[in-house]
Amino acid sequence: MTCFCGRELHARAGTRFCSTACRVRSHRGAFVPLRMRRLHRWVRHQAKVPKTVGGKAASSTNPATWSTFDEATASGVGDGLGFVLAADGIACIDLDHCLDGSVLAGWAREILDMAGPTFVEISPSGTGLHVFGLGSVGTGFRHDGIEGYDRGRYMTVTGQRFEGAPLRLGRIQHAIQQLR
Repeated sequence: MTCFCGRELHARAGTRFCSTACRVRSHRGAFVPLRMRRLHRWVRHQAKVPKTVGGKAASSTNPATWSTFDEATASGVGDGLGFVLAADGIACIDLDHCLDGSVLAGWAREILDMAGPTFVEISPSGTGLHVFGLGSVGTGFRHDGIEGYDRGRYMTVTGQRFEGAPLRLGRIQHAIQQLR
């Protein structure tokens, strides 16, 4: 496993950070692209169900239930952060069950190569990846453990970058087209 900062972890099982400084930085959002942090599209989640920062049900289609990044990170509701996809050019490809420890499945490596340099994070389960980038999906797709969305959904966000992925959103349209 690796720390949010990309360093290899050599501590006890279940450790997510290499230092107290990284733990603090992660909760302040230092490991999420600025372009996403600036948007008023953040929610909390509990058992993958979106919640408002106040703990009520949130909706992936109702902006009145969304918050700023700062409000969402300051809230202690639920298990963590979520980001709402709202058809504005930010998309996410969700790769399920592609990590075994730190070993990435070959099919997932091919997708990351197609996507190019963009923000990729490890999912909350520790066995999947979220590939965030710039693209248009339209009607989402789902097959063989691969999903793609750009609207009407929210994605859990860990900020735990995979293999030192950049903190920017690259163009992933080519990967989206190939995966449809």
